[in-house]
Amino acid sequence: MWHISEDDLESIAIGAGILGTGGGGNPYIGMLRARQMIRENGPVKVLSHDELGEEDLIVCVGGIGAPTVGIEKVRDKQSYYALRAIEDFTGKKATAIISNEIGGSNSLEPLIPASLSGLPVVDADGMGRAYPEVQMKTYFVYGVPAYPMAVCDEKGNTSLITEALDAKWVERMARAVTIQMGGVACYALAPMTAHQVQTTAVLDSLSLTKRLGDAVKNARAVHSDPIEALLDVHPGKILFQGKIVDLDRQTTAGFARGQVVIEGMGQNQSDQMTIEFQNENLIAKLNSQIVCIVPDLICIVDTERGEPITTELLKYGFRVTVLGFPGPDLWKTPEGLATAGPSAFGYDVEYADLELN
Repeated sequence: MWHISEDDLESIAIGAGILGTGGGGNPYIGMLRARQMIRENGPVKVLSHDELGEEDLIVCVGGIGAPTVGIEKVRDKQSYYALRAIEDFTGKKATAIISNEIGGSNSLEPLIPASLSGLPVVDADGMGRAYPEVQMKTYFVYGVPAYPMAVCDEKGNTSLITEALDAKWVERMARAVTIQMGGVACYALAPMTAHQVQTTAVLDSLSLTKRLGDAVKNARAVHSDPIEALLDVHPGKILFQGKIVDLDRQTTAGFARGQVVIEGMGQNQSDQMTIEFQNENLIAKLNSQIVCIVPDLICIVDTERGEPITTELLKYGFRVTVLGFPGPDLWKTPEGLATAGPSAFGYDVEYADLELN
């Protein structure tokens, strides 16, 4: 067990931005919202998965919508409203809260209802990264029901999805509701048991975000290389370094979609990398050859500061480093790849593990 104080939030936001692979909502905005809650209500308790008891009921909360909208239409307390709505509908009270994904502001989203309700959060999530669609959760891949779900906006509107054919249909309905709510909303899922969390979640991911953020901050403080510091904490590799020279980004159907083109610098001089994204970075091509693809992580960071750059903040001229990290093992099974591997995004290619050597 540990506690998240105001001093921890910057590190968590940095680490969440890196693991978010470009998506998950703007981590800086998430940090500001969480900071306000902690200032008002005090630190939030974090439980390890092995500290959960048999009687615990854990509710997953998260944000849904396009990141490009989220930086203008900032979330308020919708995840708390969604928590209360799902408790009222199921007749079950949550004893802890868990994140839908450990990327971007969604890593920090559970701190909002946790702070308001006095509940702890669990050091785990349903992705181990960020993904653009609701059904792309390890919870659902390994047997946790995707419904009921409560979707709430900042105005007080609540939509309940009580039944669906499968998790993909939950995504379709929730996305349609979110678009009507202005492109950004929050949701909560029916309570999970401790056993379900322990067997279907990506474990210890919240503490990983803090370690990554601490590494970046410490490297800056002593004027050392933050990229090397990141790779010392979390095994991965540098895929490319260069300057953004082209960007095609559109907000459509509740997603930020497009691609970014990076012109090589230094040892990558005369090379070019293209990264395609749907909220999150999905596929990286070096001179038209695939070098990293989902479910492995493609992370764009500022070369000098190690600061993560989410898809809605990409701009021409940024000097960036593209990092690759192996995805969680839960995504490498046939079931995991069918849900969130290359074919789930329309890529007619076989997944190949990221080579770290």
